[in-house]
Amino acid sequence: MLDATPSPNRLPCATGVGYKAAYFDAITADPGPVAWVEIHAENYMGEGGRPLAQLRHLAERFAISVHGVGLSIGGEGPLDRDHLARLKHLIGWLDPASFSEHLAWSTHETGFLNDLLPLPYTQATLARVADHIDEVQDALGRRMLLENPSTYLAFQASEMSEIDFLSALTRRTGCGLLLDVNNVFVSATNQQTDATSYIDAFPLHTVGEIHLGGHSEDADDHGAPLLIDSHDAPVVDPVWALYAHTIARGGRKPTLIEWDSDLPDWPVLRAEAERAHGVLEGVRP
Repeated sequence: MLDATPSPNRLPCATGVGYKAAYFDAITADPGPVAWVEIHAENYMGEGGRPLAQLRHLAERFAISVHGVGLSIGGEGPLDRDHLARLKHLIGWLDPASFSEHLAWSTHETGFLNDLLPLPYTQATLARVADHIDEVQDALGRRMLLENPSTYLAFQASEMSEIDFLSALTRRTGCGLLLDVNNVFVSATNQQTDATSYIDAFPLHTVGEIHLGGHSEDADDHGAPLLIDSHDAPVVDPVWALYAHTIARGGRKPTLIEWDSDLPDWPVLRAEAERAHGVLEGVRP
């Protein structure tokens, strides 16, 4: 566990968007309610060039959240030391307001899978993930947030619920949580559980950031609804309702609109941020 007092989350309790280079001119000219932006760490681990120049410019105006997708926190093997070193360098010079990663794995032996794969919730997995979180927080010298996954099935080997697993990680490591409300809705639909009950049981006091995003709809082999966490569409009304319920229960939290592919024009993304801003403004801090 991190020996020193972890750096607190410094994101404003306001709306942010996932930053893409295509939005650079528009977001700097007309940000609307957007007070912070989130980047994917792996896109900014190089040396120099336009991406880093734009990021430095954005950091002068907006709070920055760094969201990692490549650490494989849940992987069975050790963390990639080179990857962690590159991440530490980025965090060091950028000094972002927040850093987060996923509760997932993407590595096996020497291979890397371009996906965020779920884990069984066992005591052995808990110990491994906690060790990895401790290593990351010690290396970065700051508290990290861990994101709840979107899932499509449950592991028979699991010994505890997802919420119990996440809560245990916060107690063991001092990390915070990133609550992806769309992931909650996707998982609940796919596994035929109740999304509102999940939110009601979630340790909202540990949440440093909320994500909202779109998903795609399909059906499984039996004709049951199957939702895919695709980040390529607007947030749907049931997720907006679940988000409003979350804010009503837990208070205002920094909230991100996550849209990673099939990118819309800036006014469409800004309108999503404005809708989230309206929910936040309806709740006193």
